[in-house]
Amino acid sequence: MRIGELAAQAGMTKDTIRFYEKVGLVAGHRLANGYRDFAPETVVWLHYVRTAQKLGFSLAEIARHGEELRDAPDSAQALSALFQEKIQVIDARMAELGALRAELTARVGTGCPLRAS
Repeated sequence: MRIGELAAQAGMTKDTIRFYEKVGLVAGHRLANGYRDFAPETVVWLHYVRTAQKLGFSLAEIARHGEELRDAPDSAQALSALFQEKIQVIDARMAELGALRAELTARVGTGCPLRAS
């Protein structure tokens, strides 16, 4: 399918698809007339990319894990493992932010909040 049809079915712009192609998230091949041609399953993959982004995965993470998910014997199990890893990253980041908040709170009203501790 051509890029305009893919964009319409995936609910995104052609520029977004071109960007995803540039960074290696999708691949289309060029027809003799120069148009891009994408496989129908690209629509499902683009929906996955958008959902993964909404769940906090970066495009680099999506690209890195995409092939292993496609090749996994049980994609649901592989996705669950990725979600667990992401939860651990979020938990660690929340702990870092909690410590930062506590440090900032301790410095409020000290006269010079940028003093060395």
